[in-house]
Amino acid sequence: MEQLYYSVEQVADLLGLHVKTVRGYIRDGRLSATRIGKQYRIRREDLEEFGGGPVGPAEPEGPPSVEVSTVVRLEGVDREWADRVTTLVTAAAAGPPEGRARLHVQAVHDPRGRSLRLVILGDAAGTAALLDLVGRLT
Repeated sequence: MEQLYYSVEQVADLLGLHVKTVRGYIRDGRLSATRIGKQYRIRREDLEEFGGGPVGPAEPEGPPSVEVSTVVRLEGVDREWADRVTTLVTAAAAGPPEGRARLHVQAVHDPRGRSLRLVILGDAAGTAALLDLVGRLT
């Protein structure tokens, strides 16, 4: 299936440019793009016009990759428990099974609201495993 829209990162890879350079072209109006949320998407036609020719595949052939972003909010959490959960989750994210990408975790504890927020970024299987760990801890 032919790709109709590209991310800034994909355009940078296709053109052999740095991501900041592509964003600069968009800001300067040299490359047309549509803003969706906090990200830009570039139409194939606009990229071909900018590059002066047809666009090759942005991704190598193979199965599609999946990235998941998840926010988990835990209520009734004191500082000690927040530290314990954060340590366990970040340790589990830092040591993924062989052949899998590392997960990224950020934790924010609100002592007044007694809540803990975990932001997890990574592949679907790794994120599911971390969510399972959080579920078992609570």
